[in-house]
Amino acid sequence: MASLGLEDQVVLVTGGNRGIGAAIVNLLLELGAKVAYTYRSDYNPQMGSLAISADVTDKAAMEEVTQKVEEQLGPIYGVVANAGITRDNFFPKLTTADWDAVIDTNLKGVYNTLKPVIPKMYERRSGSVVCITSISGERGNLGQTNYAASKAGTIGLTKSLALEAARYGVRANTVSPGFIETDMLTPISDKVKQRILSEIPLSRFGKPEEVAWAVAFLLSPIASSYVTGTVVRVNGAHHT
Repeated sequence: MASLGLEDQVVLVTGGNRGIGAAIVNLLLELGAKVAYTYRSDYNPQMGSLAISADVTDKAAMEEVTQKVEEQLGPIYGVVANAGITRDNFFPKLTTADWDAVIDTNLKGVYNTLKPVIPKMYERRSGSVVCITSISGERGNLGQTNYAASKAGTIGLTKSLALEAARYGVRANTVSPGFIETDMLTPISDKVKQRILSEIPLSRFGKPEEVAWAVAFLLSPIASSYVTGTVVRVNGAHHT
């Protein structure tokens, strides 16, 4: 296998303990990276080079995460802002608490994650940021006004950051998954799943590993060195 140039590169993944996050952590480890990840629950000590309990909604905690990762593993080259939650409901029934929880985690959490790292990347004139967004943030989805708003906001944040960071040799991109086989699909009824599948040209849900490979590509200083400010869709042509 040709190298992606991630050997010994330090990468921080938020929400790396399960689902898409865990697939990203495991693939990056296979590719030779030193991987730190944050978690709020379901700690898996067998994964990653460094696991840190931290909540992305806590600005001070994420500053401590950056410090700990750099002290124990070395300068952070890559960040994968993956941590996210859903609190779905139709808009008239959507509570302020559920709106705030999703925005605080999925959007402000990206800010809290990147804020302490980006200046260090600028100083080193090297780095790659990948934010995990969603098909919902591009085309909307029933019952997900809060989630879609948070993911659309993250796309805008990342595109703007890419323009600012380019002069420092730092890249920023997003991966926008469609419906992926994770625990986020669990609450969906079989009837609704069949309807969704009928709308996907590839006629199946995606696998977490397929999202992970897109992330690895965008992190790579070799494969994607001229790619920044873009949205890579992993959705089986559900949205193009």
